[in-house]
Order: sequence, then C-alpha cells, then structure tokens
Amino acid sequence: MARKLVERELTSEGPRRAGDARGKRRTVTVNIGESPIAWLHSRGHLETRLFEAGEALRRDYERAQLSPSITMRWDPVRAKSTGDQGLSASEHQIAAKSRFDSALVQAGKGLEDVLWRVVCAGEGLPEAEKALGWPARSGKLVLKLALERVADFYRIA
Repeated sequence: MARKLVERELTSEGPRRAGDARGKRRTVTVNIGESPIAWLHSRGHLETRLFEAGEALRRDYERAQLSPSITMRWDPVRAKSTGDQGLSASEHQIAAKSRFDSALVQAGKGLEDVLWRVVCAGEGLPEAEKALGWPARSGKLVLKLALERVADFYRIA
C-alpha cells in the first residue's frame, strides 16, 4: 500500500480541544492511500477477523468491476490462452459479483449502505454517518455488526 501523507485539520467530527490557548489549528497527518478499515484495524478499533472480511468484500467488489468507470478502459484484451484451466476472466467476474451480492444480502437490509460506502468506496466513517443521516460516532458500531455478518458469509474464523 502506497503511503500518501497529507496534513489535515481536525474537524468537529474528530478529537478537537475547545479553545486552544495559542490559537493554532490542530492538524493530523493522514495517509490518504490507506482505506478506512485499514485505518481502524491498525489503531485497534477493528479486529483482524472483521478487517479480513472487509478486505474480502472489497476484493470481490473490485474483481466484479463494480466501481464506476470514468474513462475508456485500457485493460489488455486476451485473444486466446493456452493451457489456462478453470474459469475464464468473465466467469471470475461473474463469480465475484455473485459473492459480493450474497455477502451484502447476508449483512442484511440497512447495513449494505455502510459497507459499500466505507469498505468499497473508501469513504470515512464521519462522511458515511453524515450521508446516511446517522448520529456522530454511531458508524463504527454499525460497521462492526455488518462486518461480523460478512465474516460469517466468507467463513473467516
């Protein structure tokens, strides 16, 4: 994972001291190349099992090529392969889409939104909470519940 460090001001959603005596803005260094669930996991807010479930869901999302395409696709086209046994590229994509859809069904109604926003789209928890109209700091609990169900789906022990 590439390290893309930027300096960000702490907002009202983050830990901020009221009335800093020196009048300086408080900032934090953030790795924008790190996914929200990787951030939570690296700081001990997310168990390894739940992190692995989120990564499995994101992998299926990417393999199924569900993310929006902005420009022309420049992926190489395989004309013919010899000796390639198993599923074709299209069959891998279809299988990933099926697993992704089944994992969201396993998570349950209302939980797929937070999974998609945080795990697949890489949206931070404060932004996801705002977009979903949830109270501040409630997203982590809901995300953990959703990831528990996804971990059960992927049979992650």
